[in-house]
Amino acid sequence: MSNQLLPLVTAELAAPADPRAAAMAGALAAKYPDAARAVLFYGSCLREANLDGLMLDFYLIVSDYPAAYGRSWLARANALVPPNVFPFEHGGLIAKYAVLSEADFARLNSPAADNVSVWARFAQPSRLLWASDDLARQRAYAAVAQAAPTLLSLARPVAGDCPDVLDLWRTGFTCTYGAELRAERTGRSLSIVDADPDRYRRFGEAALADGLPPSPADAAGLWRRLQRRGKRLSVLRLAKASFTYAGGIDYLAWKINRHAGTRIVIKPWQRRWPLLGAITLLPRLLRGGAIR
Repeated sequence: MSNQLLPLVTAELAAPADPRAAAMAGALAAKYPDAARAVLFYGSCLREANLDGLMLDFYLIVSDYPAAYGRSWLARANALVPPNVFPFEHGGLIAKYAVLSEADFARLNSPAADNVSVWARFAQPSRLLWASDDLARQRAYAAVAQAAPTLLSLARPVAGDCPDVLDLWRTGFTCTYGAELRAERTGRSLSIVDADPDRYRRFGEAALADGLPPSPADAAGLWRRLQRRGKRLSVLRLAKASFTYAGGIDYLAWKINRHAGTRIVIKPWQRRWPLLGAITLLPRLLRGGAIR
């Protein structure tokens, strides 16, 4: 079997990023000196020249959850419903970061994942901005290299006979957007590929040349299960974030307003009881199509 995708993933992860984002990644790792293994930068901010006023997105990969949190309830919450998400500020920038163990990060990028949230993101461009040592770096490369084959193998039975590799990517992203509560407008899943078709063609052709994981016999049924589970997990993570993320409901409103063009204003009582406030928003947002 060839091995064409891993060098592409390695080069992309090792590519330069904004120095302020790199400094933020180092500061984030320093918060977890006994546990931090890698920090990855992903999301729309990778394409931005000016990061001021934006919310950066990081994944903090840790050795395990007890090492990160001690005996805190946060360790149990991270293991039961990964990841935990927290806010972070450094050098005048703001971010949110998700925490996963090395084992969970590898599993959730692979076909063994029971939801799309990790591999759907890391099939897209990202940067490895900090690693504790070479072993942590190589493990991060290997985990991320599973993401594109996972997406493409699940998309292939849905896409029909012999689609162009870019259509295969578009099918995969369209399916993943249906498996989460997303604030982005209709068509966002297609624009991901159209923003850099050369990258997706190279990565897709390399993954196909290497050989994809076996596609499921009942792909349509699997996607339905992923959609049901993804919606439930989105609500559970929202509930958990009301305890881990100060100002989380304001971030939720900002994210939805930015992507869906809405003008949601959070009321004082919703900040006082963010879990209840978020739950009361959900039916209206679903009815109005602000999230899907």
